[in-house]
Amino acid sequence: MHPPGTEPPPARPVAPPTALSPSRAGDFMTCPLLYRLRVIDKVPEPPSAAATRGTLVHAVLERLFDAPAVQRTPEAARALLRPEWERLLAQRPELGELFPDDADGSGLAGWLADAEKLVEGWFRLEDPTRLEPAERELYVETELESGLRLRGYIDRVDVAPTGEVRVVDYKTGRAPSRDFEGKAMFQMKFYALVLWRLRGVVPRRLQLVYLGGGGQVVTYDPDPADLRAVERKLHALWEAIQRALESGEWPANRNRLCDWCSFQSLCPAFGGTPPPYPLPVLNR
Repeated sequence: MHPPGTEPPPARPVAPPTALSPSRAGDFMTCPLLYRLRVIDKVPEPPSAAATRGTLVHAVLERLFDAPAVQRTPEAARALLRPEWERLLAQRPELGELFPDDADGSGLAGWLADAEKLVEGWFRLEDPTRLEPAERELYVETELESGLRLRGYIDRVDVAPTGEVRVVDYKTGRAPSRDFEGKAMFQMKFYALVLWRLRGVVPRRLQLVYLGGGGQVVTYDPDPADLRAVERKLHALWEAIQRALESGEWPANRNRLCDWCSFQSLCPAFGGTPPPYPLPVLNR
C-alpha cells in the first residue's frame, strides 16, 4: 500500500516505436540502452533542474511574441518567468520535487534568477522587436517514401518577405565544442528535412541560439544534398533500431554524457541490471 497521494503513476503501455524524433534519434546514437529505457520500457525519470529551466525559458521566449513588437522588452520577458513557472507546475506537479527542502523559497528564487539571466542574454543575440515569427513551437510530422515517420517540435520558423525560411532553435546551454556541434546541427537538419518533405522548400538557414556561456549564434545553410544525406542516415538508424527490436540487444555505450544519465542503476556499465526486455525477441 502507498500513503494517500503517493501512488506511483500508472505504467504506460509497452509498444515498439513507430516514428523518430531528433531527441530519440540522438538517444540511440549516444547509447542504444538509453533509447530502449526511454522509448520502449518508458522508465520514469526524475525531473531535472537544468532541463526544466530550459523548458521555462523556451516558454517565455515563445509567449513574448504574443505581445506587440514594441512591448517585447527584457522587462516584459522577466515578468513572464513567474507566471510561466506556475503554469508549468500546474501542468506537471512533480516539478515541485525540484525544491523539496526550500521552506524560505531561496532555492526556487535562485533557480528563477538563473533562468532570468538566460532570457536577458537572448536580447543581446536577437532583437524581438524586429522579428515576426511565422510559427512558434511548431509540431511537424511527415512520412518518407520508405514509410519511416519523422516528427518533432521546432522552436521558431521565420519566413522572409521573399519566401526564404529560417529555422531557429534555442539552446539554454553554452555553445558546444566542435566535437559536439555536429549533434546539435543534426537536429536542425532533421527539422529542415521534415519541412522540405512537407512543404517542398529547403530552409535557407538553420540557426542555433545558445543562451548560456555569454551567448552565441551558430548558423548553417543547407542544400538538398545535405538533407538527402540526413535522410539516408535516418533510414540506416531506423534499420538499426529495428534489428535491436528483433534481437532484444541494446548495448550500453559509456560516454561523456553518462554523468548526467538518470539510468545508471539500470546500466551494466555502472554495475546495474536493465529490467526484463518487455517485447518479443524474434532472432535469438
